[in-house]
Amino acid sequence: MDKFIINGGRKLNGTVTISGAKNATLALIPAALLASGTFRLSNTPDLRDVATMSSLLRSMGMRIDLKDHVLTLDTTGVNKHVAPYEHVKKMRASIYVLGPLVARYGRAKVSLPGGCAWGPRPVNLHIEGIRKLGADVKLERGYIVAKATRLAGAQIHFDVSSVGATGNVLMAAVLAKGTSVIDNAAIEPEIEALSGFLVKMGAKIDGIGTNRLEIEGVDDLHPADIDTIPDRIEAGTFLVAAAITGGSVTLDRIKPEHLSALTAKLLDAGCTINVESSRMKLQAPSAIRPVDVTATIYPGFPTDMQAQWIALMSIAKGTSIVTDTIYLDRFKHVPEMIRLGADIEMKENAAVVRGVAQLTGAKVMSTDLRASASLILAGLVAEGTTEVLRIYHIDRGYEAMETKLQSVGADIQRVAGDEF
Repeated sequence: MDKFIINGGRKLNGTVTISGAKNATLALIPAALLASGTFRLSNTPDLRDVATMSSLLRSMGMRIDLKDHVLTLDTTGVNKHVAPYEHVKKMRASIYVLGPLVARYGRAKVSLPGGCAWGPRPVNLHIEGIRKLGADVKLERGYIVAKATRLAGAQIHFDVSSVGATGNVLMAAVLAKGTSVIDNAAIEPEIEALSGFLVKMGAKIDGIGTNRLEIEGVDDLHPADIDTIPDRIEAGTFLVAAAITGGSVTLDRIKPEHLSALTAKLLDAGCTINVESSRMKLQAPSAIRPVDVTATIYPGFPTDMQAQWIALMSIAKGTSIVTDTIYLDRFKHVPEMIRLGADIEMKENAAVVRGVAQLTGAKVMSTDLRASASLILAGLVAEGTTEVLRIYHIDRGYEAMETKLQSVGADIQRVAGDEF
């Protein structure tokens, strides 16, 4: 396994170009199952998760090619409607194929998903939503098996706002007979991007960008092209990288409105931020002020930035509290942060972070995607050398992260790794 070796203490300075959004891409690819023909997704990030989703769709007969960040999808050869365990176990987003397969082909057999090694993230909202659209759904030996002659419009209310379930049910509803309403729909930018793609394909969707989506089903859809939105979590991670190292970094190719909850907290922490169209520059203060955050649903502070914020607060001049209301046990990075010298105390789903004067390098182990990012950030500011093991997690969601960090002055190298 590869690992990162980081020599800390360097201020980051320069410009970073942000890649296309991982979470948007993972919804756009299976949406192509809804029509026959060739699709082109520009600004597609070259990530392990994108490769995993592509492998899954290839197993169904789709032809997929990624070149120069343009993902070309040819769905004319799709002839299988099974998402097998060996593919789905690698990534929870694989369940996105459920809605499109049932809607267009009338059947789907999808393994219960895997993914990051933390927290129960049940798929019951996906299943109940598809059932309400008229599908017969059963669980058989670890698989979701769904059948329907044709789905029918329905009223669907999510008790909990879920990005995955919203996307899955939305993709199913666009080919259902009649009108569907999804209440308490997720309003994340990735769902808005998916909705826009479906409309380009000929879907009829009202309420895009709101928590109430009304879908008038159509008989068929057609191929379309789309430019994938920038990754707001990658952008946020590099903003924190600039702040934690006392540097000054400009982000290029972003949507500032997608980052408003995070940038508000960075301003509270003492950072200076300048925005110009699709560019944002952050100048770190001489000292980071402690700022409490509560991770919640969009447009609130993102749970996918919770670990990175803990890393930043670990060197703040005072005590902060970081609470996660989305995933209550998403704190597996905390013991590794403590190995680096952080002073953190867990109280249920909140971390009490007492800033220290200096983190110190150590060997640490990634446990999931965003935990990996937090340990890298901590290593950038730690005194001495930090080794971050199991960085295959970071490759799931950050494109060429070490190369981008090197371009703004970080001393970080990828080498053949080891275990504890």
